[in-house]
Amino acid sequence: MVKIFIRGVFMKEYTSKVELTNAIKASYKKYIDEFENISEDLKDKRFEEVDRTPAENLAYQVGWTTLLLKWEKDEKIGLEVHTPSENFKWNNLTELYKWFNKEYSHLSLTELKSILNKNISDIYKMIDEMSEDELFKPHQRKWADNSTKTAVWEVCKFIHINTVAPFGTFRTKIRKWKKLLLQN
Repeated sequence: MVKIFIRGVFMKEYTSKVELTNAIKASYKKYIDEFENISEDLKDKRFEEVDRTPAENLAYQVGWTTLLLKWEKDEKIGLEVHTPSENFKWNNLTELYKWFNKEYSHLSLTELKSILNKNISDIYKMIDEMSEDELFKPHQRKWADNSTKTAVWEVCKFIHINTVAPFGTFRTKIRKWKKLLLQN
C-alpha cells in the first residue's frame, strides 16, 4: 500500500483486492468493537465535546455504506445514479447527515450494528465481484466519474473513504464519548 497526497490529505493507494479488504477488516473490527460495552439506554447520550451520539455515529456509517452499495447496484441495473443521493448534493452534506440520523439513529445499537455488518459483508462481495481494472483503474463506473467535478477517483478510493477512513475517524469520536461517559 502506498499513500498519496490529495487535497491536503494522505489517501491510501491500494494495489490489490486483498490489501483493500484487509484494510477494511482491520479498521472495521477496531471500530465496531468500541460499541460492545455501550448499553442501549446510552445510545442517545450526548456530550457537547463530541458531535455524535453512539447511535448517530453508527447511523453515519450505515448511511454512507448503504449509499455506496446503492450506487453500484443502481449502475449495474442500468439506472442513472445520483451521488451522493437523489435528494442531496455534495454541497449539502449537513442535510444528508441529518437524514442519516432521522433514517437510522432511532434504531437500537444492535440493529445498527447488524445493518452495518451486512453492508460491510456486501462491500466485500462487491470487491470480490469486480475485476482489478474495475476496482483500481479510473473511468470504470459512471457513478465514480460523476461524483467529482475535477478529480479522477477509482472505485477503490470511494470504498476507502466510505469504510477505512471514517472507521478510524469515528472510532476516535466514540472513544472520546466513552471517556467522557466515565468522567461523568
